[in-house]
Amino acid sequence: MPKGVHGADTIPVERQRISSGAAFEERVGYSRAVRVGPQIWISGTAPILPGDADPPDDAYEQARICLGIVALALGEAGATLDDVVRTRLYVTRADDIDAVGRAHRETFASARPATTAIVTALLDPRWRVEIEADAVIVTR
Repeated sequence: MPKGVHGADTIPVERQRISSGAAFEERVGYSRAVRVGPQIWISGTAPILPGDADPPDDAYEQARICLGIVALALGEAGATLDDVVRTRLYVTRADDIDAVGRAHRETFASARPATTAIVTALLDPRWRVEIEADAVIVTR
């Protein structure tokens, strides 16, 4: 068995990479999500539509798009929205937090993850929100 940093036995764990197929993933060198054991980390998820179509200008609708992409990545990793334990909400306008929060509350009503909201600039000026999520699959 492989030895860890301090000589202890380590258990090999498979690393599952999940891709959304976005060109940006290859260009920057990241995955939409990564699962190691029961833990899943989902990258910052923006309201990207097929064909680079303009996202709706409404923060609530943008958040719903982001959360839909998060849900797809979770499903591919074998998890559900109920497995989410932490989210980070990045908004470009502080007054959007109520709209983004409403979408978050509707999506995570039973999971109620630990959450942080941050006001910041995002890569695309059309985006008003970007969302990250971490999940842990617990045997039910």
